Amino acid sequence: MMALREARPFLIVLGLLTVLALWVSPWLALMPGAAFAYVLWFFRDPERAISSDPRDIVSAADGKVIAVDTVEEPWHAKAPMKRVAVFLSVVDVHVNRAPAAGSIAKVHHHAGEFLDARHPEVDVRNEAMNWLIETPRGPVVLRQIAGLIARRIVAWSKEGESLEKGQRLGMIRFGSRTDVYLPLEAEVLVSPGDRVQGGSTVIARWPQA
Repeated sequence: MMALREARPFLIVLGLLTVLALWVSPWLALMPGAAFAYVLWFFRDPERAISSDPRDIVSAADGKVIAVDTVEEPWHAKAPMKRVAVFLSVVDVHVNRAPAAGSIAKVHHHAGEFLDARHPEVDVRNEAMNWLIETPRGPVVLRQIAGLIARRIVAWSKEGESLEKGQRLGMIRFGSRTDVYLPLEAEVLVSPGDRVQGGSTVIARWPQA
């Protein structure tokens, strides 16, 4: 699994520390052992039931919706779009998924700061990965934003590839935020405060064709 591959360096180090600590004292091994268990749990990647309705747009991440608004999308579309912002805490699944089926037209890495993911300017100041997904119904932009604790954004897909709705495309390590930008005609179905699951929660719907 891709998520466990990202966890491997942490697990190797913590596993070795746990074994070494056991030689000294079982009590001494509790802390690295607990850290090993947490990392293994953090990098979990559960299967999700994904809507087959072509009108449904799904959440790109697990977490809490912190904003639903209409803003200027400055990286790819460069036009007003509806935005659904989701905050991922350190206890949420951090695998990110495609909100809709389409092709990856562009991926752009934005070098930036590491402010807390709930900071009001995090969407423009923080380290981020921007994805432009061209769908049959219009462009969808996904922005993976690194936070205060999250320091690495991992991409498992690349430009030119096709994505199925709900397909895994990357992850952000240890706390972050994921913004999905949608065309204005999309009907948003979630509100701030809602809990969502990546791939399975329908956050918006395309209008009838």
